[in-house]
Amino acid sequence: MTDLKRLFDRRAVHRNRTRAMADRRFEPFLLDEVAERVADRLSDIRRPFPRVLELGSWRGRLAGMLAQAGLAADLLVSVDPVADALDMGPGLKVQAEPELLPFADDSFDLVVSVMALHHVDDLPGVLVQLRRILAPDGLMLLAWLGGESLIELRTALMQAELDVRGGVSMLVAPFVDIQDAAALLQRAQVALPVADVDRITVSYAEPLALLHDLQAMGEGGALLDRPRGMFRRDVLLRTAQIYRERFAREDGRILATFDILYVTGWKPHDSQQQPARRGSAQVRLAEAMGVPVEVLQGTAKRDDGQTG
Repeated sequence: MTDLKRLFDRRAVHRNRTRAMADRRFEPFLLDEVAERVADRLSDIRRPFPRVLELGSWRGRLAGMLAQAGLAADLLVSVDPVADALDMGPGLKVQAEPELLPFADDSFDLVVSVMALHHVDDLPGVLVQLRRILAPDGLMLLAWLGGESLIELRTALMQAELDVRGGVSMLVAPFVDIQDAAALLQRAQVALPVADVDRITVSYAEPLALLHDLQAMGEGGALLDRPRGMFRRDVLLRTAQIYRERFAREDGRILATFDILYVTGWKPHDSQQQPARRGSAQVRLAEAMGVPVEVLQGTAKRDDGQTG
């Protein structure tokens, strides 16, 4: 951890989350949508998970959805670095950073997380920790912002900065893409790894409404090297103009893309499916496909006498 280059300002991440929790009027629609999809995925796995860790909490919203889906746990522990996120909902509460989880090996049968890991510096380290604290044959199912999320806003901000300031700075955090997510699972050495993505497109009356929603979801600027005055009035006005010009529908509403990465992996166990030992097949591939073995070996003869 000491050699890790920090990308995010943890104090800013906490401040943004705390402000979001204080806005009692806002309903986190995107979080609810992703949480419902995670609950649906878990309901397809027909086995119990007695000990569940919820990594990243939003006042028990995900835990409540899991209970409604018939996935209530004997032991539920919710972890979040922000105390206000833990003041409601069922189960035990632990205030901790996702990179520093205070749990013993083999403590949980399921780790589930929704929209809580895209502001983490050491994501590979988090996945390794989750593998450690999972019991053998335990499951991790994690969902976070990734891919081309907010590509419209990033494009408009970049062009606005070029037009107004004559240069570009990083205003929106980079996101992990699906190839990187798959590589992270392999690095964590989990069994049966799967990474996939859902694209959710949301329309807004105008760009400032999108920025308001991002603030209300705790997704304000949190980069460690973010420039001061990053949202100057002239830059914001130019951003809104570019956004409307490039990313508006015919009815004038602008579009915002949210790519949700889902990563799934199991703690290795002898009962899980294993790849067959090389050379252990009982039937030749050519026989199974109903073709001559020479075709698969590349030695079949064409009518002109040449090798195919």
